[in-house]
Amino acid sequence: MRYFLDPFGCVKNQVDAENMMALLNGAGWSASADAESADLIIVNSCGFIESAKRESINAVLGWRGLYPGKKIMLAGCLSQRYAKELAESLPEADVLFGNSDIGGIVAAASRALETAPEPESASLNRPDAFSRPLLSPPGSAYVKISEGCGNRCAFCAIPLIRGGLRSRSVQDILKECRGLLERGVRELCIIGQDIGSYGTDRRGAAASGLPELLEAISSLERRFWVRLLYIHPDHFPLPILDIMERDSRFLPYFDIPFQHASPEILAAMNRRGRAENYLALLETIRRRFPAPVIRSTFLLGFPGETDGDFAALLDFQEQARLDWLGCFTWSREEGTAAYAMRGRVAKKTAAARKRIIEERQIPITEKNMDRFVGRTLDVLIEERFENAAPAFEDGESLWLGRLYCQAPEIDGSAVVVNGGAELKPGTLVPGRIIARRGFDLEVRVTSA
Repeated sequence: MRYFLDPFGCVKNQVDAENMMALLNGAGWSASADAESADLIIVNSCGFIESAKRESINAVLGWRGLYPGKKIMLAGCLSQRYAKELAESLPEADVLFGNSDIGGIVAAASRALETAPEPESASLNRPDAFSRPLLSPPGSAYVKISEGCGNRCAFCAIPLIRGGLRSRSVQDILKECRGLLERGVRELCIIGQDIGSYGTDRRGAAASGLPELLEAISSLERRFWVRLLYIHPDHFPLPILDIMERDSRFLPYFDIPFQHASPEILAAMNRRGRAENYLALLETIRRRFPAPVIRSTFLLGFPGETDGDFAALLDFQEQARLDWLGCFTWSREEGTAAYAMRGRVAKKTAAARKRIIEERQIPITEKNMDRFVGRTLDVLIEERFENAAPAFEDGESLWLGRLYCQAPEIDGSAVVVNGGAELKPGTLVPGRIIARRGFDLEVRVTSA
């Protein structure tokens, strides 16, 4: 039996997809490189915002149109959140499978093909680090340290889909990290809905358990990177900065979703922070590290957002000088506190504000990337660029990779020029940054 996985969704869904693949493979299924030769097509969905829901459903409809006779499973967040509704309205999906118990994927796949399930595999929840296929770029892997979220931001449906915060044990996470490193992974991307809240769901926990976890990861040997993603700014655990200063393998890259700067909008979002606190946090980070990189997200068009609120956000953007910034507009999600709020902003207004933020961010990001030109840094090699224009000397090759200032799949890339020696995807090599090209950085390898 063969399956084809359409791994749609965010990186947290990607880890779910990897675990589903490992469980299916362990039960005797095999992954197909294309849908044509598969017995089962699995669409790993996202149910976070309206646009993602539409894309997930369109993916099912698209596969059904291409392969009317094949079995199709809709898995992931969307199935978890709307199982009853989709069972009635989406007959194009033969089976729905949520993400509350990944261990049930084998039984669900067997139901889709109307074959007997493999009972011993259905109880497995988290495959070991050696059996899990990696959908991330070469040399990189995502390590999900917790599931769910307890922050209850007014706009967010994640707690409705994935439930409250549930942290893995330090020992379990450390075992996974060790296994990934033994496989040759060189970048561990630590993820969760909010990794700053890690461990606070434990009985009696008064503070984040993230410092304890980072101390444990720091005990591991080998040359590798650790990248921390998604730390809620309202309870950023400052003790992690001490650990990161001591161990340079923890990259000074901080993904902190501020979302807004207007005190009225932040309060309506059920977020406790204020712009002045956020700017103070940025100042602290920049004082502690010589060249930290900070990514954030802004949410535009939240109910009640006035021109004055938007002006406050523009002022914050100018003062914060963020390295990377993603923007999205508010999506009205049933079940969230914001669903019934008054003062909805017109979609055109929200979209216009989003464009203004994005346009103003371009010169900020470009200037921030300029500060890396002339430096020699490690670059994580990802792939050879086969269609390089003949603008380089004979014997030179062009590769794509990333520097510490570039998170996988969301930031710019490192365009790597090599003087002849073959490079290996998934390895770290030193290179000198010689130019900025848009958001990308051009790097010449100094030795391989």
